[in-house]
Amino acid sequence: MTQADDIAVEVLVVGGGMVGLALGCALAGAGVTVAVVDRADPASLTEVGFDGRVSAIAHGSRRVLESIGVWRGLEALAQPIEEIRVSDGDSPFFLHYDHREVGDAPLGHIVENRHTRMALHAAAATHGDRLRLIAPATVAALDRAMTGVLARLDDGRRITARLAIAAEGRRSPLREAAVIAVTAWRYPQTAIVCTVGHERPHRGIAHERFLPAGPFAILPMTGDRSSLVWTERAALAPAILALDDAEFLDELERRFGDFLGRIEVIGGRFSYPLGLQIAERQVDRRLALVGDAAHVIHPIAGQGLNLGLRDVAALAEVLVDARRLGLDLGADDVLADYPRWRRFDTLVLAVVTDGLNRLFSNDIAPLRLARDLGLAAVNRTPPLRRLFMRHAMGVVGTLPRLARGLPL
Repeated sequence: MTQADDIAVEVLVVGGGMVGLALGCALAGAGVTVAVVDRADPASLTEVGFDGRVSAIAHGSRRVLESIGVWRGLEALAQPIEEIRVSDGDSPFFLHYDHREVGDAPLGHIVENRHTRMALHAAAATHGDRLRLIAPATVAALDRAMTGVLARLDDGRRITARLAIAAEGRRSPLREAAVIAVTAWRYPQTAIVCTVGHERPHRGIAHERFLPAGPFAILPMTGDRSSLVWTERAALAPAILALDDAEFLDELERRFGDFLGRIEVIGGRFSYPLGLQIAERQVDRRLALVGDAAHVIHPIAGQGLNLGLRDVAALAEVLVDARRLGLDLGADDVLADYPRWRRFDTLVLAVVTDGLNRLFSNDIAPLRLARDLGLAAVNRTPPLRRLFMRHAMGVVGTLPRLARGLPL
């Protein structure tokens, strides 16, 4: 190894998933030099077909992706969410969100994760030397000193930076190495995910049905397709996943209903355990956490990626403003602004999603009556209904510039 193998940048992002690469694009677009290290080989993106994974991108998150030059590669591949219908089993009470009550923009979009990743890689390539994507590669060791960080990669290369950002997901090695504890628990639930084709058009309507085992979400995709996030009891999920195709479809139809006509499962079935995990702090010496490295919440409201993109918008603004003032991007006083901005939003969303899951994932008669009356009350109170819609769209509170559609 020679000095030519060393890479010097201002910010090192470890993890090149949707949140990590979005942060890299945001910073590079504002003139910050960034290295993004990722385990995955970018060449594999062009080889992967639809793998069943989609994300709900709220209106505020769309603004972030527009501001960093990613959305133009996604718009034709994204399904707008025009309405959301929330119901409690077979109860006649429901909650109906219609985007026309709060403006012309859809409530959000459903996008296949592979399309989002490809659009992010395409945007990253436009930043030239300001954004260096180093992949496939792994950070073998990270030294965080008073004046900067030094990352040693598994192939012997070294990267120096003022700040390291952990974006490697819920099992973040950088977070664990920094001995940042997490508050975490598992739900007695498993998410079964699959895609269905249906006979009738969905008209851009998303459905969230609360069943005794947990929420059953029907998310509209492009074409006559919908993505399902079927929350089931963890003890029962393996038996459902082991059913043959006809038996699985029969179980699915019992929950899905026939409002979209005949349905068929497209592609495979996937599952993952559900839990909540919140890092006890989002910054450490010359280190910041974003996305799932900082927080994992229940998918009941489809807000996981949106929470991560709000991290991106806030941290990018903090760092770019500090750079314009000539400050050290990894200094403690600079980084302190990031958790002050993000902590409340993270904790509120974690508490709300946890509470909703506990409230609705049962068949206790008094609770069922109370929640049904609650849905009906909100549905009949337009100002409250519009407030909840704006929250779901990610356009409430003190928003970073990127989330307002403004450049950094």
